[in-house]
Amino acid sequence: MKAVSCVHGNLSVVDLPAPEPAHGQLVLDVASCGICGSDLHAKGDADEVSRTTAEMGYHHFMRSDTPVVMGHEFAGEVAERGRKTPKAFKIGTRVVSFPLVRAHGGVHLTGLSPLAPGGYAEQVLVQAAMTFAVPNGLSLDIASLTEPMAVALHAVRRSEITKRDTAIVIGCGPVGLGIICQLKTLGVSTIVASDFSAGRRELAARCGAHIVVDPKVDSPYEQAGSAGLTDATALYEMGMSAMEKLRKLPGWQHVYRVADVLGAATPKRPVIFECVGVPGVLDGIVGAAPLNSRVVVAGVCMGTDQLRPSMANAKEIDLRFVFAYTPLEFRDTLHMLADGKLDASALVTGKVGLGGVAAAFDALSDPEVHAKILVDPRSTATVP
Repeated sequence: MKAVSCVHGNLSVVDLPAPEPAHGQLVLDVASCGICGSDLHAKGDADEVSRTTAEMGYHHFMRSDTPVVMGHEFAGEVAERGRKTPKAFKIGTRVVSFPLVRAHGGVHLTGLSPLAPGGYAEQVLVQAAMTFAVPNGLSLDIASLTEPMAVALHAVRRSEITKRDTAIVIGCGPVGLGIICQLKTLGVSTIVASDFSAGRRELAARCGAHIVVDPKVDSPYEQAGSAGLTDATALYEMGMSAMEKLRKLPGWQHVYRVADVLGAATPKRPVIFECVGVPGVLDGIVGAAPLNSRVVVAGVCMGTDQLRPSMANAKEIDLRFVFAYTPLEFRDTLHMLADGKLDASALVTGKVGLGGVAAAFDALSDPEVHAKILVDPRSTATVP
């Protein structure tokens, strides 16, 4: 079969043996596979990421000197079934699959390990237990967005944001745009999106952001309006004034306790999603964010970063780091897309065949032009 191999940061089309399904596995004919920001990082920083994953106990992440077929955001049709696979997965069934597969004595990251070739290929091997039929006639191009939109769903759920909260999304690449789509689906009342790129700000508005901000011109925190206090002196004054009034009441502490339970004893705070993943951004957010902000770190910074813990302490910043998603979130995302509850179509800005993957990676370096480029192995397009 034809596939795109990555070695030493170079992408090229090669011939590889077709995958063979083992017990509980399926082979899919790939119809569509998205290029992920993680792929862009891994292509250039594979060795650094490999060292990090090794510290976590996974020693088979891709390395620069070992050929790997990337691509973990894929949808396709069942082409071959291994033994003891569910009868529901008949040949030709349209599916998406969780990018994990059993191989070589372990479970490996599909498209991010040389032991688990991914979806930049004519075929890909998947686990039947982690595979889901595409419902409601959903196009396979949109179905291939299940994986990145599940990442976004996981981040939004981990944030514990409510409809009444204000969300501030810093960085409107594919991760930030996906989070905006999920926030819109949830019905969050105010979504502020910030990005230096005019093209990405336009996409953010199409995805559902109520306010879009160029951080060279405006502060996303100021544009969020009454979403929180940024001045410690104002907080002290608010607390002092409140206590002066409360202490005039008999049993003031009981009133205070009720207000605390109802969430009225602390100032409003936004929920901030960091979706850039570049050194310095997180510390910048901690320094600029309103007091008591909750910061959900969805951008994956591949390098060493610095943070001022004393600033985060003084402002009582709540940091939550997120990665990937659960099988249930993956399934739920697919059905949200298929039921029309979640619209992620604005993310797709181009499509190429296997011969255009290298050009697509280059094109994605310009934020003004593309957000999500899909790979269709049947296409002859070499330019997205």
